[in-house]
Parts: sequence; C-alpha cells; structure tokens
Amino acid sequence: MRDITLEMDILKVASKAVKDAQKKSLENGVANVYSKNGQIYFQLPDGTITQEIPKEYKKVG
Repeated sequence: MRDITLEMDILKVASKAVKDAQKKSLENGVANVYSKNGQIYFQLPDGTITQEIPKEYKKVG
C-alpha cells in the first residue's frame, strides 16, 4: 500500500523548490522558460510573458 501522505509531502517540497528557483532566476535577470501545448513561453524578469526569444537566449553569430 502506498503512503499518500509521504507522496504529498514530497510534492510539496518539490513544488516549493521549483518556485524558489524560478523566483531566484527572475531576481538574477534570467527568464524562466515554460512549455504549454507544444508552445514555448518565456517569463521575463519584469513579469512579461512572451513567445519571443529573449536576446540573451539567442546565439551570437
């Protein structure tokens, strides 16, 4: 029998870790990248969400 409480505790810890990492990235000026329905989205440090690739992510020629 699976321990549902343990699974929920692990998910809570993981969720908090992800949120903390996302917040730290934005504070350091790094965009967060997400995928939804096969589409890529960027959350910029100013809170803007866009599909345009940030200049920092583009390859320099």
